[in-house]
Amino acid sequence: MAKTPTQDKKTVKEPRRVNTGKYSSFRLQKKITTGERHLPGSLTLLKGSFSVLKKRWKTVLGIVLVYGLLNAILVQSFSGNDLEQTKTVLDGSNSGSWGQVASALTLFIYLAASSGNLNSDVAGAYQLMLTVTTSLALIWTLRQTYADKATSVREAFYRGMYPLVPFALVVLVGTLQLIPIVTGGFLFNLVTGSGISGTGVENVLWGIVFFLLGLLTLFMLSATIIAIYIVCLPDMTPMVALRSAADLVRYRRWEVMRKLIILPVFLLIASMLLILPLIYVSPPLAGFMFFITSMVGLPIIHSYLYRVYRELL
Repeated sequence: MAKTPTQDKKTVKEPRRVNTGKYSSFRLQKKITTGERHLPGSLTLLKGSFSVLKKRWKTVLGIVLVYGLLNAILVQSFSGNDLEQTKTVLDGSNSGSWGQVASALTLFIYLAASSGNLNSDVAGAYQLMLTVTTSLALIWTLRQTYADKATSVREAFYRGMYPLVPFALVVLVGTLQLIPIVTGGFLFNLVTGSGISGTGVENVLWGIVFFLLGLLTLFMLSATIIAIYIVCLPDMTPMVALRSAADLVRYRRWEVMRKLIILPVFLLIASMLLILPLIYVSPPLAGFMFFITSMVGLPIIHSYLYRVYRELL
C-alpha cells in the first residue's frame, strides 16, 4: 500500500540543530560556543608583525624616511625643547639615585607631552595629513606583502591613496567614539582638580566612572580599528567595512580588546628602554631618539593591527 504525503512527512526526521541563542553585549548570559578559532598570543602577533616588516624592510624604511623628513620640516620644532636645562633643574630638585630615576622619568613624560603640543593649527593639519597618507601607504604595502607581490615606495604612495575618502570617514567614526573617554577624563580632572570630590572614596568613584567610559570607547574601537583595514579593499564603502568588522569581532570582541591594550604597553616599554639611558648621557640626543621612535612606531602599529585583522579572517 502506497504511503500518503502525510505519512511521509511523519516518518522523515529533520536534522537536529543546536540553539546557540542571541548574543548581546554587556549582558550576563551563557557562553556561546562558535566555530571561530581564538587569536594567537600577543607575543606571537608581535613576532609575526616584525617578520612582515623585515620581509619588505627597504620599502618600509623608505616610507618612514619620507614621513620623518616631512614631519621634521612641516610639523616638528626642536628649538623649544630645552632638555638640557630641564634636566639640570630636575637634578637640582631631586637628589640621590632614586631622585635621578625620577628626573629621567619626568623628562621622558615631558618629551611625550611636548611631542603632542604643536606650534600652530597649520602644523596640526600637516601632522594629520602626513599620518593619514603614510598610513595608507603602509597598509597598501602590507597587503602587497601578504600577497607576495613586490612593492616600492613610489607605488605605495601613488597606488595606496585611492581609498582616501572612505578611510577618512572610518577614522571620523573612530574619532567620534573617543567622546566617552574624553568626557570621562574631563569630568575626572574637573571634579578632582576643583575639589568637588572632597574624600578619597569620591575620587575612587569618579575614577571608576572614567575607567568605565574608557572601556566603552575601547569596546567600540575594537571593531572600528579593524574596519580601517577593511575599507582599504577595492570597491569598499565605509558602512560595509564597519558592518564587516563588527561581524569579524563578534564573540571575540573582548579578546581583540586585550590585543589592542598590549600594543601601547609594548611601545611604551620599548621607548623607555631606549630613551631613559640616553637621558643620562645626552638629553638632546634623547629628544632626537624620541622623534625617531615615534616615526618608527607607525609601521609597527599598522603591522601589528593588520596582523590581528588577518587572524580574524
